[in-house]
Amino acid sequence: MRTTFDRRNFLTTTALAAAGTATASCSKLGDNVKWDYETDVLCVGSGAAAGAAAVAAVDKGAKVMMVEKMPILGGTTGKSGGVAWIFNHFILRQRGIEDRRDDALRYAVRYGFPRQYDPESPTLGLDEARFKVVEAFYDNGSRMIDRLQELDAVKFKEFRLFQVDKPAPDYADHLPEDKVPTGRTLEPAIGSGSSQGGGSLASRLEKWLRGKNVPIQTETRVTRILRNDERVIGVEAEQGGKLIRIKANRGVVFGTGGYSHNVDLCNLHQPFVYGSCSLPGSTGDFIELAQDVGAKMGSMGLAWRSQVLLEEALANRAIGLGAFVLPGDSMILVNKYGRRCVNEKRDYNDRTQAHFPYDPTHEEYPNHLMFMLFDERSIDAFGGAFPFPVNKAEQPYLIEGATWEAVFTGIADRLAKVSGKTGGVKLAPDFVVNAKATISRFSQFAKAGVDPEFERGKALYDREWHLLFSSRREGTKQPENPYPNLTMHPFAETGPFYAFILGPGTLDTAGGPQINEHAQILGRGGKAITGLYGAGNCISAPTGQAYLGAGGTIGPALTFGFIAGGHAASQVEA
Repeated sequence: MRTTFDRRNFLTTTALAAAGTATASCSKLGDNVKWDYETDVLCVGSGAAAGAAAVAAVDKGAKVMMVEKMPILGGTTGKSGGVAWIFNHFILRQRGIEDRRDDALRYAVRYGFPRQYDPESPTLGLDEARFKVVEAFYDNGSRMIDRLQELDAVKFKEFRLFQVDKPAPDYADHLPEDKVPTGRTLEPAIGSGSSQGGGSLASRLEKWLRGKNVPIQTETRVTRILRNDERVIGVEAEQGGKLIRIKANRGVVFGTGGYSHNVDLCNLHQPFVYGSCSLPGSTGDFIELAQDVGAKMGSMGLAWRSQVLLEEALANRAIGLGAFVLPGDSMILVNKYGRRCVNEKRDYNDRTQAHFPYDPTHEEYPNHLMFMLFDERSIDAFGGAFPFPVNKAEQPYLIEGATWEAVFTGIADRLAKVSGKTGGVKLAPDFVVNAKATISRFSQFAKAGVDPEFERGKALYDREWHLLFSSRREGTKQPENPYPNLTMHPFAETGPFYAFILGPGTLDTAGGPQINEHAQILGRGGKAITGLYGAGNCISAPTGQAYLGAGGTIGPALTFGFIAGGHAASQVEA
């Protein structure tokens, strides 16, 4: 969910809090090691995953400490809308809506692991360990919400689309496996309906922890996981130019974000990432740290994806907003050949994957960049819905022309300026002819109300999220869409016309070490590494490639953070 979050609204002082010192021996470090701090459970990171872990551990009676490498708290959670997607939560139960376990698991596996999905298999086609992780999300998500609310560590309410006042549809509501296609998204009660949702979620967790006297230290970067012959026992970290050691008697939980801002890792594991909405601290630190203690890597190529304005991302990889739900009805996406290649109204995670197919005939990725084409109606009617500006002069990446030919020339000129950063993408020789034919064909589809190419507007998701992200601008001169499919409107016969250049980006990556159902990091042979846990974007996503619905990142992050903190707190001390 897009947001423009002001972090100062919840940032509090981060003075160092002494947690005691101790002297202990460790076979990996030698005798008489000096520990600068000692705790039961150490939580690394300060977003939804680490915050939920810390609350759960405190709730179990453990002594907890939190460290964050950035100078401010909240992580990428604090920049998000803060909504959480959860199976079978309290509002569904209150309304008598049955979110059955068997159906829910089928939806999650069908969407998240389509190549493995086997409806006749007891584990739906997954290996047993991975299936148990999916089960754990269902079994613990609603319990997590209930307990955190009982503790007053979070407060959630139902998330409703304000334009239609209905519960939000899942991102694959059209799949037959989805038996509860709306209503699984929860919204923070404080800051709801605004850009403060994620900030309120992160700050409420922080406030609760501080109320329990949990030491929280910023600008503390973990550089090494310490273990003895049996288990993880703590970490080394850099703090103020000095090396410190923190002893964790029961466990260390990492909730440190993905690796979207580690270009080397992105080039190695991702199809392509031009920019990311995640905070700059998302550099994948946990991957190397975990590998050093023998962690088993899960899927590394996963990510929560969004299209981005190419030129904006090239100017600064850490972008403010992605092109999430594309606004407009007289608007299409075309590739370098001038042909549509995706339903423009699909969710951002799925739609962005249309950039990646390979053409073996021409040895290229024809959709590597896409071109968002629209007319005066769309930019006037829906101005202010990103990336449409209210004032055209405020959007430097907007390409404008009196005719389509002028717009296409503008696209070609912009591509030439950045060719060294895009693999030399340029428009095909027949782009102009094909694009004009595509525009004309789409206009005919819009008049009929049916898109035979990509079924735009057929799914509930397309229609209702369109209403949210294509709300009409106050003062527009454009009429309501009179055509049968509200997501489609014929293009104007005359200009001006417009375009943006879009590339693939992320909210954050979602690849890393593999966990089990207790959120323990697995080692060689699939055996859990005692004392080491992970949750959030720093691990291989429990839901696979599926962004199940709005809040599809924060829901699992909270859940597996909660599982990790509770399990760690219950362990025998090292």
